[in-house]
Amino acid sequence: MLRIRCLNSGQTLEFQEGTTLLEMLPAFGYDKSGLILAAKVNNVVRGLKFKVFNNRDVEFLDYSSYSGRGCYCRSLCFLLVKASRDLFPGSKITFRRPVSKGYYCTITKSDGTRAGVSDLESLVSAMQAMVEADIPFRRHEVPMQEALDVFGKEGYGDKVKLLETTGNIYIDYYTLGDAADYFYDALVPSTSYLKVWGLISFHEGFLLRVPDRKHPSELAPMLSQPKTFEVMNEDLQWNRIMGLETVGDVNCRCLKGDAPDLIQIAEALQEKKIVQIAEEIDRKYRSGSIRLVLITGPTSSGKSTFCKRLSIQLKACGLHPLSFSTDDYFVNRVETPLLPDGSYDFDNFDTVDHEMLQNDVLRLLSGEEVSVPEYNFVTGLREYKGKKLKLGEGSVLLIEGIHALNPALTCKIPDNEKFGIFINTITSIPLDNHNCIPTSDNRLLRRIVRDYNKGAFSALQTISAWPNVRSAEGKWIYPYQENADVLFNSAYLVEFAVLRPHAEQILATVPRNCKEYSEAHRLLKFLHYFTPVSDKDVPATSLLRGFIGGSSL
Repeated sequence: MLRIRCLNSGQTLEFQEGTTLLEMLPAFGYDKSGLILAAKVNNVVRGLKFKVFNNRDVEFLDYSSYSGRGCYCRSLCFLLVKASRDLFPGSKITFRRPVSKGYYCTITKSDGTRAGVSDLESLVSAMQAMVEADIPFRRHEVPMQEALDVFGKEGYGDKVKLLETTGNIYIDYYTLGDAADYFYDALVPSTSYLKVWGLISFHEGFLLRVPDRKHPSELAPMLSQPKTFEVMNEDLQWNRIMGLETVGDVNCRCLKGDAPDLIQIAEALQEKKIVQIAEEIDRKYRSGSIRLVLITGPTSSGKSTFCKRLSIQLKACGLHPLSFSTDDYFVNRVETPLLPDGSYDFDNFDTVDHEMLQNDVLRLLSGEEVSVPEYNFVTGLREYKGKKLKLGEGSVLLIEGIHALNPALTCKIPDNEKFGIFINTITSIPLDNHNCIPTSDNRLLRRIVRDYNKGAFSALQTISAWPNVRSAEGKWIYPYQENADVLFNSAYLVEFAVLRPHAEQILATVPRNCKEYSEAHRLLKFLHYFTPVSDKDVPATSLLRGFIGGSSL
C-alpha cells in the first residue's frame, strides 16, 4: 500500500500501488465529471491517468489553474486536429498563436485550398460527436525513433524536425482514435471532458474558443485585437519567407552554424521597426500634432531599452527627445496599495502619483522647466537629485512605464497630442504546427534571468510573484493595448535558444520541495526543445541585453 497526501484537502489516504490519479478522485471527495483536469505529483504536472507507485503529495488541478487550462486547451486543439484530419484527408492544420481569447488556426486541404465558412458546420459537428462519444486520449511512451516513424507517416515533418533536435532517447506521444499527435505536456483523460468550446470563422481560418478562466462553464468573451493580429501576421509572413515556420526549422539552422546570421536578422528587423516608428513620430511632430510619446507594455517586454533605442533614432531625425519613467513617480512605499495578503501591490495604478506626474507633464508642455524625481527603490522614497527637464525647440517628451497608456494618467492632455506605443512579446514561431508557445513564457524567462543576475530576486521568488504580476497586467496594462498608435513586438527569433544557457542553471536552483518547482520544472522541460546558442553575437544595444546583461544602453 502507498500513502497519498492530497494538498487540496489535507487528507492522507492509502491506495494500492499502480492506482491512477483518476481512480483516486472519489476517495478524496471529487467526482469524475471533468472538473479536475490534471494534478501535480510532487510538484510535477501529470495527466490523470498517471499511475502512482510510491508515497506522494498530490494537488488536483481544475481550469482555474494555469496547468489545468493548458491541459484542457491542448486537448481541445487535438480534438480539432482529429476532426480536420477525418473530414479533409491529407489536410494540414496550423495553430498560429493565442489571440482574441482563443487559438487562431488555418486548415489547408490536400488540393491547396483553405477550409472556410462552408466547412465550419462540418467541423463543429465532428468535434461535438467525438465529445459525446467519450473517446480516450491515450499516451504512449516509446523510443524516439519509433515516434519519428509515426509522425513521418502522418506527414508531420515539423514534429520530426523538432523532436530530432532534442536528443531525447524516449518520447511521449498521444493518440485519439487512429490519429497520433505530439503535445509538450499532459492531456485530459478523454474527449467528454471538453464540454465548453466554440469554433468560429476568423480572418483566413478559424478561432478555437476556450472557456473563461474565471467562469469555466462559459466561453471566454471575444476580444477584438486587430492590431495584435496584424503584428502577428507580419512576423509569420517574414518567418515564412525565411523558411523558419517552427522551432524545428530554427534548431536545424542553428545546428548548421547559422545562429549568428539569425541574430543579425532579428536585430535588423527590430531596428527597422524602431526607425519606422521614429520617422512616424517625426512626421507627426513636424506637423504640429504631437509632443508627447507614451511607451508601455507588460513587465520584461523591453520598455526601457526600447525607449533608449527610440531616442537614438529620434535624434537621427533631428529631434531632441527627453524621457523619464512613471516608476520615478511611485508614491513612497508606505503609501503603496496592498494586495489581499498584505504585501505591496506594485503594479496597481495608484502606486504612481498620477496627479503629480500629469501636472509636471502639463508644465513641461507649456514650456516650464521642471524638477523631476528619481525613485529610490532601496529606501522606498521619491527623491529629488537635481534632475531638471525643459522642452525646447525640437523637443519631444517620452514617458515610459507600465501605466503610460492608462487614459487616467494623462487625461488632461488631448488625445491628438499623444502618440502611444505598446510593447509586447508576441511569439510568432510555434514549437510545431500544433503547439503554440505561451507568449508570457518569453517574459517570465527574461525576468527570471534579469532578477537573478541583478541580485534582486531568486528564481523561486520571481516565479512566486508571477501570478500576481499576470493578474495585474490583465487589469492595468493589457486593456489599453489596442489603444496604442503602434504595437512593437520585442520577441526575438532565437530568443529561447539564447536564454537557455542562462536560464537553465538559474532554474536549477529552485528546490524540489516547494510549489514553485512545478513551474521551474515546466520551464526547464520547455527550454529543452531549443538548441542552445551563445550570446556572443548578440550586440550590446540589443533589447535582449537588458535581461542577459552586457547592455551598453
